[in-house]
Amino acid sequence: MLTVAVALTSVSYAVAPSNIASAQSNPESKQGKHSEQQADQKADQKARIYPEAIADWKKYVSDHAYALKSILPEKRVDGAIPESNFQDLDMLIPLLADKRIVYLGESSHGAAEFNSVKTRLIQYLHQQLGYNFVAFESGLPDAAIAQGEMKSKTAEETMKRSIFKVWWTEETLPLFQYMKDTQDSQQPLRLLGFDIQLQTPLLKDAQWLKDKKLQEEVMQAEADLSKWSRGKDLAGYRKVRPELLTLYKKLLEQVESHADELKKQYPDEPKITVLMKRAVEDRIRLINEFVEININVNIDTEKGNMMAMYRATEWRDRAMANNLIWLATEAYPEEKFIVWAHNAHISKAQSQTYVPFTHKWMGELMPKELQHQSYVMGLYMASGESADNTRQPISVLPLIPGSLEDILSGAKQPYTFMDLRYRDNERGNSWMFERVVSYIWGNGPSLIVPRHHYDGVLLIDKVKLPKYLPNSPKS
Repeated sequence: MLTVAVALTSVSYAVAPSNIASAQSNPESKQGKHSEQQADQKADQKARIYPEAIADWKKYVSDHAYALKSILPEKRVDGAIPESNFQDLDMLIPLLADKRIVYLGESSHGAAEFNSVKTRLIQYLHQQLGYNFVAFESGLPDAAIAQGEMKSKTAEETMKRSIFKVWWTEETLPLFQYMKDTQDSQQPLRLLGFDIQLQTPLLKDAQWLKDKKLQEEVMQAEADLSKWSRGKDLAGYRKVRPELLTLYKKLLEQVESHADELKKQYPDEPKITVLMKRAVEDRIRLINEFVEININVNIDTEKGNMMAMYRATEWRDRAMANNLIWLATEAYPEEKFIVWAHNAHISKAQSQTYVPFTHKWMGELMPKELQHQSYVMGLYMASGESADNTRQPISVLPLIPGSLEDILSGAKQPYTFMDLRYRDNERGNSWMFERVVSYIWGNGPSLIVPRHHYDGVLLIDKVKLPKYLPNSPKS
């Protein structure tokens, strides 16, 4: 059952206290004076030339944004992080008071500082605000298996078993060490995944399944599915698909009848059986639909139709949304979640960016009830160098005047957070309600209306390449 979100008045936290105090002291006279002041201000306001608007916007950011003192993960002392270490993040308390899901985005998967600051934010959200699950843009079964063995594995082993290689970095590792350190506490931070893409073979090292012939057949099928997805033989795939479906339906029966064996192998994940059942059902959906979509995309892109790839992203985002909805409403209906993913997946209006090749992405596909109970934070970078998904460097392009990153840089801080959700449209923050340029991956200009896409934004002034760990599942 979904909890009902508490309605909040849409006011600026920076000015609300003084307004409330003045109204309480002498409501009638103060209200009259306030109205007169507003009228005088409006009379003084004229149309601005664009550079003047940018200057106004930057001044507003300088006056109203919050600076973070650090982005480095905190150290636990006697089983907890000292609360005083987190005072710079306490501005999040009123923003998240009625929120079940906090989305932490990133404009690039390859920025060291994004990994660090998200780890610190997760530590705060977990210890101080009671968010006990972190859900990665990575495989649902991979995270479930890694969580199930977390106490007996090193932090690096857990990381490499659960998340995509783009995050196998020294900067991400402290998050997994923090998770491991909390497992025996009264409030463990637990790991989830919601992606449907093939990652690690489903039955790799599976001791719970006694039918070894079935295990070998599924392991071979996993390898074959990867090959089919990268190929262009549509007729060949359609021929073998019925056999693949039969195989995974047989595996689904085994999951349902091996609950005790699953719990024995993965004791640190109390819901391992329902998560594995969901994982096999996802594989069946992938066999039925996604592999064929990928084959068609491969055929079309070879012919020069690069936009065909959005058919695959649409299906994937819909599948990820379905998994996240299932986790939040069926698997863990009373829990609070932190979601780690790219800005594009968490955005509330990503389809408005890719017009005319539009489709709704994961954040847009969440039901209204969950959207009301969520806070979406986009992360951006103003300078430096990040990496693409193959770990190749990408230089962040110079800021465009009036872009999202340029406006936020008006705070003149290394780490700047700006709430967008609880702001009224006024002269200094009109950029939140207008189309502005922002960078994807630091080098791809896109047009967004910031307040449509995010509830808050965090700008890192300068980023660098992550320190990547070896591209091997073994540490």
